[in-house]
Amino acid sequence: MMAYRVAELISEVDKLRTELLNNVDVMTDCRRNEEEISQREILTRIENVILGIVTSLSKDEAPVLALPNRSSWANISFDSAVGLQMSSGSSVTTIRSDRPSSVAKFAQVVKIFLVIYKLVQSDSFATKRDIYYNNTQLFGSQKTVDSIVDDISCMLKVPRRSLHVLATSKGLISGDLCYLEEDGTRIDCRSGSAAVAVSSNIRGIRNILSSAKFVMIVEKDATFQRLLDDDFCTKMSPCIMITGKGVPDVNSRLMVRKLWDALHIPVFALVDADPHGIEIMCIYKYGSVSMSFEAHSLTVPSVMWLGLLPSDLQRLRVPEDALIPLTGRDESKLSSLLQRPYVTSKPDWQREMELMQRSKVKAEIQSLAAIAPDFLTSIYLPNKLRYGGWV
Repeated sequence: MMAYRVAELISEVDKLRTELLNNVDVMTDCRRNEEEISQREILTRIENVILGIVTSLSKDEAPVLALPNRSSWANISFDSAVGLQMSSGSSVTTIRSDRPSSVAKFAQVVKIFLVIYKLVQSDSFATKRDIYYNNTQLFGSQKTVDSIVDDISCMLKVPRRSLHVLATSKGLISGDLCYLEEDGTRIDCRSGSAAVAVSSNIRGIRNILSSAKFVMIVEKDATFQRLLDDDFCTKMSPCIMITGKGVPDVNSRLMVRKLWDALHIPVFALVDADPHGIEIMCIYKYGSVSMSFEAHSLTVPSVMWLGLLPSDLQRLRVPEDALIPLTGRDESKLSSLLQRPYVTSKPDWQREMELMQRSKVKAEIQSLAAIAPDFLTSIYLPNKLRYGGWV
């Protein structure tokens, strides 16, 4: 009986996978231009930047660094097979060494260039936190280091992990998945009650083994833990769950992309029915403006919106006292999302967001508990997966 129920449950998921596999060659072709950059090439690119500084000094000119502008939508183009990507010839921000307003930033950038050069040259690795504590007085904050490392990655057109700079992961993963870390450590994510921290070196992962039928991105850690406690992955169907605990870090996004590349199974997103949750789902699917230069390795355009849909709130008659009025900030965020290029290419998503706009309410996933305590894991998700209730 249970085998029949599981087979019934995943039939729509299997149909979706077949559709995705028909398009996978197109998506793969779009990403073939991202090839491994040799250590020698990375060192040469850094040397050229430093040479430019030295040349300016030899001419008694103040050195200037030109960093790509990673915060402007004007520099972004949208490709449905890749997501948001930085346009060639995008505008730059100049960091001058002869102006009081930018001299500190100039020194910080040069310092991090030197740290990266030594790391690549010696084939060793450091975390962004290591770099910050290397000279806290110069950098002032961890955020400064994080931003400059990404600026350098974008400027050199080299993925951050190829610069030998790692970031501590905040994400968690669980389900039908085993793999080897670069150092040979075997990671088993199949413990029903405990999750594994997402690796800080996704590129080094190999020998991925899984019988999962789908990957489910869970926006919030609290929801993720609830699904773990209810043993969702093994009860419903073999699957993999991952959470970036809110706005995802780069490693969580890289991991979702790695799983898609290795397994080619459907990837679903379970987020709150609010503008913030929708934006988080869009980051996994289409990427972000600030990291658009790495879109080819960070985005998974096949991500499907499983829930919580604004239309679910009406369909399931979620009690009114579990709904939350949209704030002015929510309404502004929603209007901004509706104007983004990727939403116009997804009419089903557009309709859901417009419904939220008209109803002027939002809801957290936990609001389903107002219907029944176990409604999420026993009824909502099984039915969504059984009947193809995603958009």
